[in-house]
Amino acid sequence: MNNWYELALTYVKGIGVVSAKKLLTHFGSAEAVFKASRSDLLVVPGIGPHTVAALSDKQVFQNADKEMAFMEKHRINGLAWASKNYPKRLMECADAPVMLFYRGTADLDHARIVSIVGTRHATAYGKGICDEFIRALQAYGVMVVSGLAYGIDSCAHKASVKYNIPTVGVLGHGLDRIYPDSNRGLAANMLENGGLITEYPSDSLPERGHFPERNRIIAGLADVTVVVEGALRGGALITAEIANNYNRDVCAFPGNIQQEFSTGCNYLIKTHRANLITRVEDLEYLMNWEPKLEKINDAQLSKLNVSAQEEKLYKIVIENGQVSIDTLALMMDIPTAKLALILLEMELKGLLAALPGKVFRAV
Repeated sequence: MNNWYELALTYVKGIGVVSAKKLLTHFGSAEAVFKASRSDLLVVPGIGPHTVAALSDKQVFQNADKEMAFMEKHRINGLAWASKNYPKRLMECADAPVMLFYRGTADLDHARIVSIVGTRHATAYGKGICDEFIRALQAYGVMVVSGLAYGIDSCAHKASVKYNIPTVGVLGHGLDRIYPDSNRGLAANMLENGGLITEYPSDSLPERGHFPERNRIIAGLADVTVVVEGALRGGALITAEIANNYNRDVCAFPGNIQQEFSTGCNYLIKTHRANLITRVEDLEYLMNWEPKLEKINDAQLSKLNVSAQEEKLYKIVIENGQVSIDTLALMMDIPTAKLALILLEMELKGLLAALPGKVFRAV
């Protein structure tokens, strides 16, 4: 069975991420680890008699058989460390899991990946920023990663589904459950254009210690981590710190200095642990990402109930890239005041985005 030996290795008592990688590096494969002699195993630094004995424990193989059956039944992919299908960005991280369990359709090596994190106690301010930011990300061809928790995580996934952006949730438990249960429907929607990933096999409960651990996967999968809203203590700041340790970019939205759930973001910015951003163009500048605009076809425009004027405006903007309101007024022969209302309506429909200086571009 594919990945059976790698899976079995994760069940061996006394072998964590560091020891497992030492063994895999030394012997070349998980199968070779299990077939190695006692004397050869003891040569590996940190591997003692108890670990060698644990490699022969029958329960290890029974657990691997059970998990493999579960994976096959539910079409879950096993991604083994150092294998071709293991996420390349995560592979660069020293503490990356030896085994990942993934269910979904999204490419974990997507060209541009953004992790979005924040407090479980999201305010209206944080939710609004999250939705607006992700809507603007449509133009950049990104994939969004978050933790499928209450608050900002859920907002990020919901907005991604809403705006047809692939999104992957990193879980702190096995794929035999969804936590919180209220996100079950959201998780099902995510599987259509995204996925769910975890380092924990089935029957693993959402234990308190799992969530700080899974944060390294959220940070490690992405090019940049964006903190939308967060207190001084919490998973969002842990994820930001991990991303910094991985030498990945970190951004944060500033907030009201009197609000508890803005103190974390403000702290990250003040201590130069995160770049201050207020709009998607700030991320574009930091990451040197050009928008990847795709023209909406006539059928899609029809579904959005656009008027003839809106359709003509949209096509002008697509053809010209970025156009000022004054230029559009001249090209459309419409008074600026009336045009401003039409452009606002098109923003609300997700067709256009307003840039500084009353300039507009397609989303």
